[in-house]
Amino acid sequence: MLFLGSKAACILTRRLPAQGFSRTMSTSLPPSSIPLFDTVASYREWRRKAFDEKKSVGYVPTMGALHEGHLSLVRRSLAENDLTVLSIFVNPAQFAPHEDLATYPRTLPRDLELLSEMAVTVAGGIRTPAAVFVPTVSEMYPSGITQNTQEQKGTFVEVKGYGHQMEGRTRPTFFRGVATVVTKLFNAIEPTRAYFGQKDIQQALLLRRMTRDLLLSHPEPHNLFIVPTARDPNTSLALSSRNAYLTSHERDNVAPALYAALHAGKAAWEGNATKAECIEHAQAVIENKKRELGDSVDLRLDYIEMNDPESFDVVQDSMTRRQWEGTVSGNPVILSGAMWVGKTRLIDNIVLGAQHTLGIV
Repeated sequence: MLFLGSKAACILTRRLPAQGFSRTMSTSLPPSSIPLFDTVASYREWRRKAFDEKKSVGYVPTMGALHEGHLSLVRRSLAENDLTVLSIFVNPAQFAPHEDLATYPRTLPRDLELLSEMAVTVAGGIRTPAAVFVPTVSEMYPSGITQNTQEQKGTFVEVKGYGHQMEGRTRPTFFRGVATVVTKLFNAIEPTRAYFGQKDIQQALLLRRMTRDLLLSHPEPHNLFIVPTARDPNTSLALSSRNAYLTSHERDNVAPALYAALHAGKAAWEGNATKAECIEHAQAVIENKKRELGDSVDLRLDYIEMNDPESFDVVQDSMTRRQWEGTVSGNPVILSGAMWVGKTRLIDNIVLGAQHTLGIV
């Protein structure tokens, strides 16, 4: 797989992958060398052509503010599919009223520029992103949408029993909003394959379960892929759109403490410490960082926990690695955490065991 430089890629992406469709479907959208669709109807017309030509469609759902993590998913899709589609939609249903919907980074012109510079060489030639779906809120929620779940009207999707653990403890309505919007997006995009990042591992595993429970064919559960987390090459910080909220000092010297904490927990687990001891080792890393910072940065741990990847149930405090491996055949453990750096909430995780068994490749 080859990633071409921007000059070569720009020349390539001026071609339209589907004849008869203009590059931009709406005058309110920025100019783009990649076809943009802001309605389901216009996109489906394009999708029908791909069906008729029996071309596979890879799909990368995003909320924009693209970074190398997103682009790694795009490269994977380009390598494995005839056509690659992205969506860029900041989904109001997954934000609680007190969360950062209004301030979430929105950088559509830059996002499109990054995508126009992408190209991957495969046996059959060179592939570039084929289309970007950029719907409005009213297009995605024809019955309207409010962040207050008690006031919402219309159809919503909830994966019962799997959304209250891990991230769901802090964000109790988050997965309802995610499951709803991704169901809508899968129905609209009709992807052959879909790609999600490991950083949001609970989300990806929950959505794979949802595709199975709802008998979805686009994608089928085994075609929902989880791609390893993209990290800063110097600090190992998990790449995230919300990293843009951090100061350079917070990003380089404070935020990486979460991954360091998870590694401390991993080392203890591999040494056959109990789960409770593993969490203590991880929490100690955050506490040491807080002491080092003093009052200069507001660093707060939300949680560090170990969970079963199938049920998301919390691993018992007395459990050790050897006991786990003896009772749970082949199943790894998810060690995950979240912390606040100032007003920015960061998440990360490590899979303890054979991550390929969770479809992380």
